[in-house]
Amino acid sequence: MSDTHDRTRDDRGQYDDRIPPERVLEAFQSREDMGRPLTANDVMEALECSRRTAHNKLGELVERGDLETRKVGARSRVWWVPIDPEDLDPSALVTPESEEGMDEAPESTSPAQSRRRPAVRDAIEDADLPGSGPQLDARREALSAAYAYLTDYPEATKSDFLRDVYSEHPAGFRSAEAWWNAIQPALKDLPDVDPPDEREHIWHFLGG
Repeated sequence: MSDTHDRTRDDRGQYDDRIPPERVLEAFQSREDMGRPLTANDVMEALECSRRTAHNKLGELVERGDLETRKVGARSRVWWVPIDPEDLDPSALVTPESEEGMDEAPESTSPAQSRRRPAVRDAIEDADLPGSGPQLDARREALSAAYAYLTDYPEATKSDFLRDVYSEHPAGFRSAEAWWNAIQPALKDLPDVDPPDEREHIWHFLGG
């Protein structure tokens, strides 16, 4: 019996798992300006895929350490290929003298943020979610997707999660409300998540 009903499709009906992360890296390697970071829209155009698929693949590459990312403005994010300091030409390094008059450089991922990634994975593994075996794995994946969504959109409501995350990661729950009742208590406990206060509706991500 085919298991295709368990696989996730993007907005164009294509299976997400048919797009290897390496194709995303090709989009970074083939651009004319190698110093320019890419947006999710750039990756969508390069892969001809949906926004959710682009975010999923970019997230995989960040977790692997192949890409770095940062927020730009309230609801935007960019990604770039990190440069190994050992590959830099010492003569091209910025000195205090040459730094005068330069605009402030874009903020990169800090060592604390780099150390946070294993902490997030561990917190998701330890999260109190119902189920066992493949079902529990699917629910951990849904929690991970909810966390990734909040890092991309640092101000999100319950309806945002249900519209953009539950639809892609139902994780075996019979209803959106059952999914939310299981996911949101675990999401509260993940690093840098600021849940809404009583009578408020907006979730915040404080990681920057």
